[in-house]
Amino acid sequence: MSRTPLIFFLAVAAALHAAEGDPIIVKAGTKIPLMLKNSIDTKHSREGDRVYLETLFPIVVDNRIVIPKGSYVAGTITISKPAGTTKKGELYIRFDSLTLPNGTTRDFRSRLSNADNVDGKLDRDEGVITGQRDKGQVAKTTAEGAGIGAGVGGIAGSVAGHSVAGLGVGAAAGAATGLATVLLRHKPDAALPQGTTVEMLLDRDLTYQESELPHQ
Repeated sequence: MSRTPLIFFLAVAAALHAAEGDPIIVKAGTKIPLMLKNSIDTKHSREGDRVYLETLFPIVVDNRIVIPKGSYVAGTITISKPAGTTKKGELYIRFDSLTLPNGTTRDFRSRLSNADNVDGKLDRDEGVITGQRDKGQVAKTTAEGAGIGAGVGGIAGSVAGHSVAGLGVGAAAGAATGLATVLLRHKPDAALPQGTTVEMLLDRDLTYQESELPHQ
C-alpha cells in the first residue's frame, strides 16, 4: 500500500473517532433498580424460563442519561428447585441483556443484589432466593388444624360406637390429618410476584458511544 492511501485511511479513522468522542461507560458494580414484569416462583417456574424487567430510574453518567427509565432487561431462571417436605425452594435469576428504548442492546451476566416483597430470603452475595416458612403462622395454623381434625375424628369415633376409645383414636387420626394439611400448605417456596422491585448488580462495564444512546 502506498503512503497516500494509508495517510488518507488514518485521517478518516481519526476523524470518525473525534466525531464519536470518548466512550460513555456505566461501571461494573453499578446497581440498577428494576421492576419485574412477570411473576416467578419455585412452584411453577422452571429452569430456562425467561424473566422480563424494566428499569425504574434513569442511570446517569457525567450528567448524561445513559440508561433511560423504561429500558428493557431480559433474564433467565437458572435454578428453580421447588420446596419438598425436608427442603426449601431455591430460585436464582441470571440477567442476560439490557436494551435501550432505541434498540441498542448490551449482553452481560449479572445477578440479583436486592429485592423487595420477596417471598423468601435473599442471599445478597450469591443472588439466590431461598423459601422461608413463617414459623409463627405455621405453628398457629397447625394447632388450629390439629384441633379441628381432632374434633372431626372424635365425632367420627363416637358415631362409630366407640365413645371413649374411639374418641382417642379418632382425635389422633384427625390431628394427624390436620398437621399434614398444614405442612402441605406451608411448603417454603420462593417467589417474586409481578411488580416486585429488584436490584441488578452489573458484573462488567457497559460501554456506549454517543451515537448509540437515545436522543435527549
